[in-house]
Amino acid sequence: MKHKLLTLIVLTTLLGLLSACAPQKDGPAKAELPVDKGYAEGNEIYFTHTEASDAKLAEKMGAGMQSPVLYVPALAGVTDHAVANVYVFTNGVKGASMSGLQPSVFDNPPGTEGYTPLRRINMVTWVDETKARELKTAAEVQEAADAGELKIQETEVVINAPFIVWDGGQR
Repeated sequence: MKHKLLTLIVLTTLLGLLSACAPQKDGPAKAELPVDKGYAEGNEIYFTHTEASDAKLAEKMGAGMQSPVLYVPALAGVTDHAVANVYVFTNGVKGASMSGLQPSVFDNPPGTEGYTPLRRINMVTWVDETKARELKTAAEVQEAADAGELKIQETEVVINAPFIVWDGGQR
């Protein structure tokens, strides 16, 4: 009996020492999350969708990202000064975005005065899809609209789409 007790004490002490020698994680816990590709001021960025003010869109985005997107109707009531724009294409250039079309274009990336993760969705449709080209800045989107090449339909839908990787930074 004494032999078993001594063995148990030695094994417990050895396990304690080994676990104390194991590498410890420094810093905060990390989590994986899906991202989508976009453009801001001509630069490739990556962002995620976390919430949307429209239930059907939240469901569609969640399916596309293979990760839940929460329906938060209160986002629709956010004042205009608290949101920036995202331009989402409905036709045109095929691409690597969740929609299968050209990546969305964002104005006001991190580091600019108007940055916010809250985005009002603007639907962009090429008038003549055969003349579509990839646009990478909000200014290019507006110039094409001013030239009559595309139409921009501002929606009431607000999404929370924080940038994960952007020119000059990442989370």
